[in-house]
Amino acid sequence: MRFKVGDKVKFLNEKGGGTITALMDNRVVKIATDDGFEMPVLANELIPDYRLEPDYDNIVKHPITTSSQNKPESELETSNISEINPWGKPKEEEGIYLVFEPHEQQWILTGDMDMLLINHTPFEIIYSLFLEQDGKLNGVDYNIIPPASKIVINTVKRDEVDNLTHGIIQILIHNDEPEAVYLPLNSIIDIRSGRFFKEGNYRQNTLINKKAIISVVALKSTFIPVGRSEHDRKTDSCVTTGKAWVKREKPFIDKHSSQQGEAIVDLHIGEIVDNIAGLSSHDMFMLQINYFRKAIESAISADYHKLTFIHGVGNGVLKDAIIKELKIYEQTEHYMASISKFGVGAIDVIIHNSEND
Repeated sequence: MRFKVGDKVKFLNEKGGGTITALMDNRVVKIATDDGFEMPVLANELIPDYRLEPDYDNIVKHPITTSSQNKPESELETSNISEINPWGKPKEEEGIYLVFEPHEQQWILTGDMDMLLINHTPFEIIYSLFLEQDGKLNGVDYNIIPPASKIVINTVKRDEVDNLTHGIIQILIHNDEPEAVYLPLNSIIDIRSGRFFKEGNYRQNTLINKKAIISVVALKSTFIPVGRSEHDRKTDSCVTTGKAWVKREKPFIDKHSSQQGEAIVDLHIGEIVDNIAGLSSHDMFMLQINYFRKAIESAISADYHKLTFIHGVGNGVLKDAIIKELKIYEQTEHYMASISKFGVGAIDVIIHNSEND
C-alpha cells in the first residue's frame, strides 16, 4: 500500500478528500473526510493530494520542460535514444506509440515516470511534439528516431500529468529507398489524467517489458501512401489526421460477468475485502454500498442490461439501501432474483438503454 497514516488524499472518482487515520489492511484505509466524517475507503479509489505540498505553487507555475528546449538547432540529442526491446521482437502491431513508464514498478501510481515515443516500424521518423500547457499550445520537443527505436522525451513528476494529456504529434516518415512515400501524420493527444492514477491502466507489454500506459499514435497499417497517378495526387489529402488512443482495460463490471450483458455481483463483505479485522458494522456497510455504486455505474457505462446483486439475508439494511440507491437511476427497474438460484438474498436490476430497448 502506498499510503500511510496522516497522508492527505483526494477521491479519484468524486469530489472531496480527507486525511488517512488508519490502515485497515492492504486494500482498505480509513479516512477523516473534509466534512468531518470518518469512513473506510478502498485504497485504489484514492490519490495523493499534492495541493498541500510546500512546492505545489512552483509545480503549477512552472510547467514541464522537455529535451528540445534550449537545444542547439544544429544538434539533435541521441543519448536518450535506444533500441526498443533488446530481449526479443515486440509482439505489438507495428506502429508509433506514446508510452508513460513509471520508474518504480512496485509503486506504479507514485513517483517519477518517463514519457517515451516508440518507433516500432522499419522506417526512420521525424517528430514534432506540441503539448497544451497553461491554456496554450507549446512546441516542446522534436527529434529523429531510427527504426525499431525509442526516445525518452522527458522525465516527469506525477503531479505534472495534466501538462501531458492534451496536444499534437506531427510525424514525417522517411526511408532511403522507399517502396512508397507516406503522407505526414498528425495525431491528436487526448488522454484523461485520471488514467495515471488507476493501477489497472498500466499494462504489461513487449515494447519495454514493463508495465506502462500505452497510447497508440498511429499503426503502420494505417499509413497512407502518396498517390502516383494524376487522379490520386488530386484526391490525396496533404496529411493524415488521427487521435492517439489508449489501450483500455476491461470495465470493472466485467470481472463479475456471467454472460453477454449480464453480471452477478456478490456484496458479501468477504468478497470485497480480505480482512475485516478492525472494521465496524458501519464500515463494512459503507464498503458494500460503495462497491454496489461502482458496479452499477460501470455496468451502465459498459451497456450491460442485467445485474444480480447478492446482498444476503441479514437484517435487510443493505437490501433497503440498494433499493433506495436505485431510485437515482431512472433507467433501471428491479425485482427479487430467482429464489431457486439465490434464495431470498438477491435482487435483479434491469438496465434500459437505447441499444437494449
